[in-house]
Amino acid sequence: VEMFRKLLDYAEAGDNIGALLRGVAREDIQRGQVLAAPGSITPHTKFKAEVYVLSKDEGGRHTPFFSNYRPQ
Repeated sequence: VEMFRKLLDYAEAGDNIGALLRGVAREDIQRGQVLAAPGSITPHTKFKAEVYVLSKDEGGRHTPFFSNYRPQ
């Protein structure tokens, strides 16, 4: 695993990393997938959360979220 040409022992959520995966085709992976040892994590596709979004006056968003919003 490397980030900006520096080798790393680990990466965290939000890190932009590069990894050489022998035997894995580029088409078999997607942005946002997790790289972990087999059996070391339990996959989840849904979760419940309570979110407070800062208003414009609080230094937050000045436009509303829309359906299926996906930040870049």
